[in-house]
Amino acid sequence: MSRTQYYTAATLDGFIADPDNSLEWLFTRKRDERGPMNYRDFIAEVGALAMGSTTYEWILDHESSKWPYEQPCWVFTHRRLTVVPNTQIELVSGAVAPVHEELVRAAEGKNVWIVGGGDLAGQFADAGLLDEVLVTIAPVTLGAGAPLLPRRIELNLDEVGRNGDFVCARFGVVRETQ
Repeated sequence: MSRTQYYTAATLDGFIADPDNSLEWLFTRKRDERGPMNYRDFIAEVGALAMGSTTYEWILDHESSKWPYEQPCWVFTHRRLTVVPNTQIELVSGAVAPVHEELVRAAEGKNVWIVGGGDLAGQFADAGLLDEVLVTIAPVTLGAGAPLLPRRIELNLDEVGRNGDFVCARFGVVRETQ
């Protein structure tokens, strides 16, 4: 069964980027590319992506030569952005629920990845559409920056492990009972 997942790395004090949107803190840490919650195994199960415009622009600024994803991607934005040629990227705005239906259809039974950021993942949670939060926590604090999840979301710890310098945790989103 497919899941909608927020998969990311964060600092010990809960930030996914520093105040300048830098991820330098992340790239100085040791990680086993085949260890728990590794990217290769994760992305193999992903059929569609949703991302915020800040994440999209960061990827465009930092990827060397080409768009790094083969999966179709929906970028949530209120701004005019350049779309990478010859990719399956769609710019959208508004509520996440109607777009989620498109994401699930495009994923064809695989998972939907909320690439970033925290507020976008929170919007999916607010709409009852986020199933899991998978986070690798780095042994560094920033004191400020982009928060992992800038709202209250109830979670259950489903799995924990260690990958190099990172604590790896898989959380299930607790659904409100009616």
